[in-house]
Amino acid sequence: MTKPEENSEADFEQELEELETSLRLLKERYTQVQKDQQQKAQWQQEIKNLKENKNQNPEIKAELKRLEKELEVLEINLESQLFSWKSLNRPFWQAVRFGGLGIIIGWMLKSWVG
Repeated sequence: MTKPEENSEADFEQELEELETSLRLLKERYTQVQKDQQQKAQWQQEIKNLKENKNQNPEIKAELKRLEKELEVLEINLESQLFSWKSLNRPFWQAVRFGGLGIIIGWMLKSWVG
């Protein structure tokens, strides 16, 4: 039979490992977002330069379309990296808990007053 101290120490170590993994993933995601934002700014500048070019031949138009498509994909990638369903887990349950509590208190007050 395991001692309670050993069990809580193992739980603490597991939580610590999960926290370290989450921190590492967050750092990687942050680095990727920074790179993507720099790339986005660079492509936006290139698109601006190509649009300002007076003599747009088919090659320039094709390059402009390619850059616009890549920029669109990059923007979607940035949005998906910054938003995750896991980040909504806690706020969602807090809204459910406090919203439900508010409704129950409202019903109680209405029945008490009315």
